[in-house]
Amino acid sequence: MKPHRLCMTHHLVLSYDLHQKMEIYRPHKAYPVELAQFHSADYVEFLHRITPDTQHLFSNELARYNLGEDCPVFENLFEFCQMYAGGTIDAARRLNNQLCDIAINWAGGLHHAKKCEASGFCYINDLVLGILELLKHHARVLYIDIDVHHGDGVEEAFYFTDRVMTVSFHKFGDLFFPGTGDVKEIGEREGKFYAINVPLKDGIDDTSFTRLFKTIISKVVETYLPGVIVLQCGADSLAGDRLGCFNLSIDGHAECVRFVKKFNLPLLVTGGGGYTKENVARCWTVETGVLLDTELPNDIPENEYIKYFAPDFSLKIPNGHIENLNSKSYLSTIKVQVLENLRYIQHAPSVQMQEVPPDFYIPDFDEDEQNPDERVDQHTQDKQIQRDDEYYDGDNDNDQNMDDV
Repeated sequence: MKPHRLCMTHHLVLSYDLHQKMEIYRPHKAYPVELAQFHSADYVEFLHRITPDTQHLFSNELARYNLGEDCPVFENLFEFCQMYAGGTIDAARRLNNQLCDIAINWAGGLHHAKKCEASGFCYINDLVLGILELLKHHARVLYIDIDVHHGDGVEEAFYFTDRVMTVSFHKFGDLFFPGTGDVKEIGEREGKFYAINVPLKDGIDDTSFTRLFKTIISKVVETYLPGVIVLQCGADSLAGDRLGCFNLSIDGHAECVRFVKKFNLPLLVTGGGGYTKENVARCWTVETGVLLDTELPNDIPENEYIKYFAPDFSLKIPNGHIENLNSKSYLSTIKVQVLENLRYIQHAPSVQMQEVPPDFYIPDFDEDEQNPDERVDQHTQDKQIQRDDEYYDGDNDNDQNMDDV
């Protein structure tokens, strides 16, 4: 099996892993016109314009776009959206151009945002934008969501098409946010049976979750034959999350990532929810290792954030102790219903692929036009960092020992 080429979008440009070829890549900030490929232009423009200091002047617009409450306006809100959305868009483009086999954007995965409004601390739906990019090159995209909350924004965006199959495993019932995601929600028109929901109750554990996940995802891939997979890895499904109610350990959560990787399809991985921050960091660290086939030691090495991982300073967390309300009969009923719906898909839909539209023009930094007397912001400086496998003569020689990185 060929080694995976993996790129990770991040705020720094680093080097390669010794086990797998991994590039850490700085994405561009998404342009408003890119965000408007899914979101309404007026909503994007308002996000661009609103600030904490001016929000009191726009009470009607704040209500219309669902800003405030759990979607507050904060300083540099629009830049925040541009950064995480640009990461997912660039991850999709790198997969499309076969620059990597797996692309990760842990800052992405904001799956609740709708076309014309924010929802659940999600302002721009980077997942929808990334999937739209992937659809330029792939006839069928499979979206999988293991956040504790239903992936409603992504499902809604593709509810009427068979070109994207959405599969969400989430807590459902008891007025749990966002209140959607019943097993009966299956898509409509051309998208009928292409939305799959796996509604779960409090306390599901590793064994029950991973068994159900593997059974359903195996059948989905076998039936739908996707060309690429998008996996949203919300960490609020972990035990001990402040808003979650599942009993998953990091090993259980990561087992889902490991299973999806084994299909050897192009894979875009994002973050998502997670409200016990030290466990979010633990989880996505372990899952980066999984995607690199690298086992990490359980002892967290000394670093500037080590105090957050006291008292044991370990990478793994145990299962939770919430009562598991998911009986075997309940899970069996859900499984049977989902598999029955998949039977209505006789074969993967064929798509007449049109000419692939070009990527948006992304202006590059021009060294010749830089005034050396002007102060350069950090983002611009980072764009000038060369990869470690690029070499230059003389003053620009970038050859260096890997230990120095």
